[in-house]
Amino acid sequence: MKDTNTTFAVEANNMVKEFGKERAVDGISLRVPKGIVYGFLGPNGAGKTTMIRMLATLLKPNEGHAKVMGYDLDQEANFVRQSISLTGQFASVDEELSGKENLIFIGRLVGYSKKEAKIRAKDLLAAFKLEDAAKRQVKKYSGGMRRRLDIAASIVTSPELLFLDEPTTGLDPRSRNEVWDIVRTLVKNGTTVFLTTQYLEEADQLADLIGVIDQGKLIAEGTSKELKASIGAGSLAIHFDDEKELEKAVSIFKEQFNQTATIKEEDISLTVTITEHAKAARALGELANANVQIKDFSMSQPSLDEVFLTLTGKTSDQEQAQIEEEVAT
Repeated sequence: MKDTNTTFAVEANNMVKEFGKERAVDGISLRVPKGIVYGFLGPNGAGKTTMIRMLATLLKPNEGHAKVMGYDLDQEANFVRQSISLTGQFASVDEELSGKENLIFIGRLVGYSKKEAKIRAKDLLAAFKLEDAAKRQVKKYSGGMRRRLDIAASIVTSPELLFLDEPTTGLDPRSRNEVWDIVRTLVKNGTTVFLTTQYLEEADQLADLIGVIDQGKLIAEGTSKELKASIGAGSLAIHFDDEKELEKAVSIFKEQFNQTATIKEEDISLTVTITEHAKAARALGELANANVQIKDFSMSQPSLDEVFLTLTGKTSDQEQAQIEEEVAT
């Protein structure tokens, strides 16, 4: 029986999934509030997709239990399926059909009359800026157009909960931004989004709450700001007009704060790690007392990439791909 009082889209307790001797998901518990974007981050093979497939009723857990939109995952799987939609890492539409034909076909499958399916397809094509390509075969769509159509296909019935499994993988920045706008609109209209992504910037931009998974375990959870604060270190960047002033500042940081500054000679600047704003203020005060002339300065939190590296000991898949590309060239 549906729990009508729950404020959670997902309530998972000690979820476990084994494949042979390997535990792909190892005791994960989650509470995902309704009406947000929940970002689920982790390196390749961490268990993200396996967790989604269990919550979407596509895999049975070996241990644990969950409620999805108030329905028991084991006892009320049919009701769970009626409440959710899943967009995987690859387009699920038929390439031989046009965009319009795909949406009409899906509409008919979920119970719309022919007239209702056509109206819904027309509305979605307009909302996703695909009207001009409505009659074109999907195999002639760009990657961004396919992804927009795929998400449109996932919300033909306006799900309460949408699982998006790496929705922007392989897209160019413009197409990625278009997908981000779609996600924001969905949430604004009441859909909860459970998002896995390999782009940490994407989680930073979209997610209200982020869970970090590694080797099948949930190792951290919080807002982007909370996760950044949890690893403690921010940075203070100072620019100078003169190299001599830079050299004096480097000496002060080394002698008085026992810190080695990272120097960028091309723009006459230094960067030092800080753990608290008060320390940064004291450092700037010491430079002023020593008559060191500063051009400007800025303070920043760690990036989500730095959080990811600290928590998992690995670079993100996106960053690793960039490193490999640089090495290859």
